[in-house]
Amino acid sequence: MRAIQLISHGDLDRLIIVDDVPKPVPGKDEVLIKVGACAINNTDIWTRQGAYGSSLEDDATTGWQRKVFQFPRIQGVDIAGRIEAVGSDTPDTRIGQRVLVNPCIYGEQSDRRIAILIGSERDGGFAEYCTVPSDNAVHINSDYSDVELASFPCAYGTALSMLNKASVSANDTLIITGASGGVGSALIQLAKLRGVTIISIVSAGKEETAKELGSDYVINRTDNFESQLDCLGRVHRITVIADVVGGHMFPQLLDLLAFGGTYITSGAIAGPVVDLDLRTIYLNELTLFGATAFSHDEFLSLVAYIENEKIKPVIAKTYPLEEIHLAQKDFMDKKFFGKLVLIP
Repeated sequence: MRAIQLISHGDLDRLIIVDDVPKPVPGKDEVLIKVGACAINNTDIWTRQGAYGSSLEDDATTGWQRKVFQFPRIQGVDIAGRIEAVGSDTPDTRIGQRVLVNPCIYGEQSDRRIAILIGSERDGGFAEYCTVPSDNAVHINSDYSDVELASFPCAYGTALSMLNKASVSANDTLIITGASGGVGSALIQLAKLRGVTIISIVSAGKEETAKELGSDYVINRTDNFESQLDCLGRVHRITVIADVVGGHMFPQLLDLLAFGGTYITSGAIAGPVVDLDLRTIYLNELTLFGATAFSHDEFLSLVAYIENEKIKPVIAKTYPLEEIHLAQKDFMDKKFFGKLVLIP
């Protein structure tokens, strides 16, 4: 089969197109999926770059588990397609099912603690075929295309987990950073379902789309966006911040939180190492959360939202496999709103 292999950490040239990768064979409790589409996520970029660092060395070259990474690897977390074959312990009735893949394969310690991530610790969807555990291939009934379905799993699962961990409700006023990205646009839609007052931060030119998705207020990242934030912070009681950006604005975000407020992060595209004044946390009794994995129950809730069309896909652009370099370059340029999707 045709696939994209990551052969080592590094630049875009570490991703190569291979035409003769052996077609995978499903294990006894696995299914073989003919991939219809697979979206790109920031974890694909950081894994390629080895940019997850370590607790002691920010510039250490590692994958998200901060362990030795195995190459070559077929990346691709967000998989939509159809089951073509099954292993011996999986019923034949699953053949032909349209599925959306939960990328988190859970360990035994808890539902939250995942052992591996599809597209990271095992091969994923940047290929014509992939195998996954049968339970991770969730049957879905939807009129959305494979491209549209592939936009949901990682970003929306992460966003749902963030909202659940922070116990976000209609009583909250929520700031979303990086609101034009996959997780950010998912946060807007999922938070709006809860009746939350939403303040979104986007780059210039993306304001209208953020409003259309459900944002009550939108701030673009112009030269005076910090004063805009301060102004909204004086008018509204900011109870939750969902941050995927990090970087230099982290201290100001914490200062905006009301007494007893919550900060939750699932990314740091503007920089993972930030300034933190511990007095801001303890004097204001703030709660800080990190979010990486989402539970299988959360993924099933996400599938129900999709099937009932309570959330909608936001597709910026699609690419064939051979344009993986262009797709990742476009992703890193951050000039789009929504998701970028590969079609094998």
